[in-house]
Amino acid sequence: MSTTIYPSPIFGPFYSRRLGVSLGINLMPPDGKICTFDCIYCECGLNRERHPSLPRPAREEVKAELRRWLEKMKAEGPVPDVLTFAGNGEPTAHPDFPGIVDDVIALRNEMFPKAKVSVLSNATRIIDRKVFDALMKTDNNIQKLDTVDIGYIKRLDQPVGHYDLDEIIRTLKAFNGHVMIQTMFLTGSYNGTDMDNTLPEYVNPWLEILKQIKPEKVMIYTIDRETPIGTLRKASPQKLDEIAETVRKSGLETSVSY
Repeated sequence: MSTTIYPSPIFGPFYSRRLGVSLGINLMPPDGKICTFDCIYCECGLNRERHPSLPRPAREEVKAELRRWLEKMKAEGPVPDVLTFAGNGEPTAHPDFPGIVDDVIALRNEMFPKAKVSVLSNATRIIDRKVFDALMKTDNNIQKLDTVDIGYIKRLDQPVGHYDLDEIIRTLKAFNGHVMIQTMFLTGSYNGTDMDNTLPEYVNPWLEILKQIKPEKVMIYTIDRETPIGTLRKASPQKLDEIAETVRKSGLETSVSY
């Protein structure tokens, strides 16, 4: 069972496979997980096993702690490539997410103007207009789309509450290219069901939707850390490269993390 729970509101800096030197911004409690997905591959564990007792950090707390960390990095290093909203759950679910984005951008401009502001999101909250507008202000608006098969999404990502895949896809298109799509590919099984989404029946419809979304980049990755479900397996480098090449042939920039 995975046990990775991140400090709040700031953690790192750490090296991200996809983004470089990243200072993490965790808008969830420091002792547990709050997420609109309950992904069976999540390094933070399943929601029911990581229920927090502490509240989310307040906007002013996030701003003050980020300033303190950036001042320290200014004096001691390293220089951040990105300031990344991530951590113990879905960052856009914080009630003050739009205002916090404004604060982070202002501090970035003041302290490290070359750093990018990134959001790692599962896309469940993009249909909220205030969240959508806040994401449009970020440099790297990274949204999850592991497949376009709703049955598979329910098994792998396990949405909490209402989830309308068609509405999510329409909203991803509405970013008009100011969005990156991150997709987890894996193999193995869950409760006796095959979970291999590297198969053509998953990849081909997903690719057709990507062509419609027209993201500025597609980020393909696989399991990197311990998962709460021990029967899941990494997708092979060969398979990831094959999928990436197919995406590139469609004209979309693609990165692969093994």
